[in-house]
Amino acid sequence: MNNLKPINQTKLFGLDKYISELIQLYKNSKLPNKILLSGPKGLGKSTLAFHFINFILSQNEDSSYDAINFVINAENHSFKTVKNGSNLNFFLIDIDLKYKSINIDQIRDLISQLNKSSLNNKPRFILIDNIEFLNINSINALLKILEEPSSNIYFILINNNKKILPTLLSRCINFKFSLTNQESKIIASKLLGEDINEFINDDLINYYISPGNLYNLIKFGIDNDYDLKNLKLDQFLKEVIKKNHYKNDNLIKYLTFELIEFYFTKVNSLISSDFFNKYHYFIKRISDTRKFNLDEESLFLEFENKILNE
Repeated sequence: MNNLKPINQTKLFGLDKYISELIQLYKNSKLPNKILLSGPKGLGKSTLAFHFINFILSQNEDSSYDAINFVINAENHSFKTVKNGSNLNFFLIDIDLKYKSINIDQIRDLISQLNKSSLNNKPRFILIDNIEFLNINSINALLKILEEPSSNIYFILINNNKKILPTLLSRCINFKFSLTNQESKIIASKLLGEDINEFINDDLINYYISPGNLYNLIKFGIDNDYDLKNLKLDQFLKEVIKKNHYKNDNLIKYLTFELIEFYFTKVNSLISSDFFNKYHYFIKRISDTRKFNLDEESLFLEFENKILNE
């Protein structure tokens, strides 16, 4: 199966209209220098950002970006240097897993890089992924840069549909991404290289699940020898919690959050007042756990005990 890290993806699936709009804005010299790409995690926003950046940086290079089929040539110079971190026109900031946030030192490093003179006339791009993990100090430092960015410097911020400070939102032009359930399934099948229906049943497919998360769910099932074709949602959640899979894999941790929310949606038609109260209780606990980076183990164990084992 493919490595889904956005920086490695040479093909872009299902987001043609979004990248075409950005390309057209750039060609017409109307591209905003502070862009926010918003939508559910796993939709392909970061992959699109890497493709768009390659389109611009590779324009006068051999094997430049294929803007008709939305494909990066793996032999392209800009693609190779972005991948190995040596491209002077590209700077990536993402969550530091050690601190579970984007910390102030990362923003200071960015400021230091921006103060250096460019060695060519190409635009410079700063891609900040998972901006919901910016801490307050990082946001304040970033806001100062965003107020008056230098010419020929573009900021692309990735927001996974999480609440962000109005002061940050107001400084950016927001591009909102969405896919239908059917589009997500088609894209996930392309990423997988096979029909997803051969690997998973509908009971596990959240109507709002993104292609990346659907792909990761199937990959997790294959890697851990789970028969997702014949496993029900409550059974799968019990296994993930019982075997502590979420402790070793951040992707599975966040998928577990989503699947718990999905579980309450599925049983909504059978809801009682007691269950309704439990639903709101756990949804708030999930929100607080994500927002404040709290320990998720007690939440999952309580959900298993009070909901799955009843």
